[in-house]
Amino acid sequence: QVQLEESGGGSVQAGGSLRLSCRFSRFTSCMGWFRQAPGKEREGVATIAGSGTGNIRYAESVRGRFTISRDNAENTLYVQMSSLTPEDSAMYYCAAWCQREYARYALDPSTYKNWGQGTQVTVSS
Repeated sequence: QVQLEESGGGSVQAGGSLRLSCRFSRFTSCMGWFRQAPGKEREGVATIAGSGTGNIRYAESVRGRFTISRDNAENTLYVQMSSLTPEDSAMYYCAAWCQREYARYALDPSTYKNWGQGTQVTVSS
């Protein structure tokens, strides 16, 4: 089990930036950020596995605007979000511990076993 706690959400105007943080209780290779807007299914935003940047995945909708990173010394996962639009408004969740093959299912929420409580991001136009 991995305990996860997100922070950093808030309200921002379109075009603005936010950085979300996720403190984790212990290291696990596969981690990621997901989001869920009202009435929509949870979707993958950005995920990371192992060390380095070779196993980072981004949803097409955020590629070039969001950057995922991890500080293992601080047990913290980050996502830097820029050029935010109202379509980015959602509850953002941190997830960890892959139950399926990361290479094929990295952005699929069902791949991950442990979840945080979420942090709300609201982008106004």
